[in-house]
Amino acid sequence: MAEEKQNVEVEETAAAQVKEETQPQQDPQEFLENFDWDKYEEGIERVEDSKLKEFETLVEENFVDTADEEVVEGEVVHMTDREAIIDINAKSEGVISLNEFRYNPDLKVGDKVEVLIDIREDKTGQLVLSHRKARTIKAWERVNNAHDKEEIVTGFVKCRTKGGMIVDVFGIEAFLPGSQIDVKPIRDYDQYVGKTMEFKVVKINHEFKNVVVSHKALIEADIEEQKKEIIGQLEKGQVLEGIVKNITSYGVFIDLGGVDGLVHITDLSWSRINHPNEVVELDQKLNVVILDFDDNKSRIQLGLKQLEKHPWDALGDEIKVGDKVKGKVVVIADYGAFIEVAEGVEGLIHVSEMSWSTHLRSAQDFVNVGDEVEAVVLTLDREDRKMSLGIKQLTPDPWTDITSKYPVGSRHKGIVRNFTNFGVFVELEEGIDGLIYISDLSWTKKIKHPSEFVTVGDTLEVEVLELDVDGRKLSLGHKQTTENPWDKYSEEFAEGTIHKAAIAEVVDKGATINFNEDIVGFVPQRHMEKEDGKKLVKGEEAEFKIIEFNKDFKRVVASHTAIFREQEDRNVKAAAKKRAASSDEAAPTLGDANSALQALKDKMEADSKKK
Repeated sequence: MAEEKQNVEVEETAAAQVKEETQPQQDPQEFLENFDWDKYEEGIERVEDSKLKEFETLVEENFVDTADEEVVEGEVVHMTDREAIIDINAKSEGVISLNEFRYNPDLKVGDKVEVLIDIREDKTGQLVLSHRKARTIKAWERVNNAHDKEEIVTGFVKCRTKGGMIVDVFGIEAFLPGSQIDVKPIRDYDQYVGKTMEFKVVKINHEFKNVVVSHKALIEADIEEQKKEIIGQLEKGQVLEGIVKNITSYGVFIDLGGVDGLVHITDLSWSRINHPNEVVELDQKLNVVILDFDDNKSRIQLGLKQLEKHPWDALGDEIKVGDKVKGKVVVIADYGAFIEVAEGVEGLIHVSEMSWSTHLRSAQDFVNVGDEVEAVVLTLDREDRKMSLGIKQLTPDPWTDITSKYPVGSRHKGIVRNFTNFGVFVELEEGIDGLIYISDLSWTKKIKHPSEFVTVGDTLEVEVLELDVDGRKLSLGHKQTTENPWDKYSEEFAEGTIHKAAIAEVVDKGATINFNEDIVGFVPQRHMEKEDGKKLVKGEEAEFKIIEFNKDFKRVVASHTAIFREQEDRNVKAAAKKRAASSDEAAPTLGDANSALQALKDKMEADSKKK
């Protein structure tokens, strides 16, 4: 290359010399005045200023200022199997891989496309362009403008993702939450995949380059307009068509065309239901009546059953008190059961009307929900729509022939059903209960509470003591079924009799002793003293004397001290009697006394004479 350049220069110099030799000679002064020093210094011929301005104008009109990282519009001028040649009116054309146009399979020569100038001129002098980057930059600009101006954008739903959908908006993957797809809950997300829909950009995270869009926001805007129009026309008693929007355990939400109303579970059907889905289903169209709403009509109460005649109004006149009816148990409470005798018409069977038994039990002991039962109408109030029923009336009242079945003095067997502090309730048969007072349970045992003697469910033999037919009361006794042991014990343990026993318990005021399984005696503290002065202790065996026996009050009092004290008294009396007898033998007679007095008189007289 250097040799070729040198040859060119030699040829140019030689040509200049030839030209110079052929030109006529000039005056030196004239030559110097007209000599072009710029041309001489640059080695080129100078271009006129007008020519330069014309050239600059053409460049400005036909070529763009290709700054790096700038997005411009270009034209596809040629296409190969792998690349597209793009003309952006720069000094050179750019090449872009067709992979960047996969979203546009119909790309052809002459199409206008946006490109980003990555590098104005690489090492080889080539212009480097990118359509993908340009599309991303422009997409972010459009998304931001749509968000700021609240414009509606069009997007393509690409696929499902966790919690929502992925939407292509201007080439950017935006997130569509499941809650923002529609105003009603969406159960099948797949139905939206592959669809082109309109959205509103609701959130942009510039840091993470995240975009959130909503289709629901567009629907809500339309619904809000419809809602204002509908609310302005609402009136109580008005019948509207709606669609079941949501079903809960307490009621159903109805979409009235932009306005939601609630049908409470109690307003769905005249009959009792456990859950609203027994009556309605999602997306079902139905007519409802407006029952009430608040001042701003934001809460609308609707009714479904009110569109039908009340079942009580349709209840036939043939049903009257005393009639037998059949129905299904729909609700059970502690106090009774509700029976549906006709659709929407219920009657209450109180637990007291389920059995002739006077001792109340739970209604669940007699019936279960869903049971078909027969009952008798006891009361009927059509105005208040109340009906009371009875089951026990289907069987004869057991008290009708009570006097013949359970006369006073007759003995029977019954089951202990319950007891209180004062006695035990015994059931002789269904509907016939009697009371055994605590004092009539045992002849001998001192019972503080019936639970010490019997338990619920025990079978007892009883005797009828009293019968009150009008008051439906029966007084029973258990101890009367056995012989009163106190009758024979009155002789065996009569006062003064002596018995041998051991101290069972020591208490504050004395001790108790068990003479046998029936007789428990009490020993006062002062009667516990032994002959040696010590007191009897628990478990010590000794003889006791009965000092009190009361059959009526079942009281037996005994004494150990009385055993040896009585002997002492007898010994004292015998000694006194013996002493008395000895004194009688040694006592002077009247003659002996006179003789002594005469002797004393004679002695006194003799002494007087001596003086």
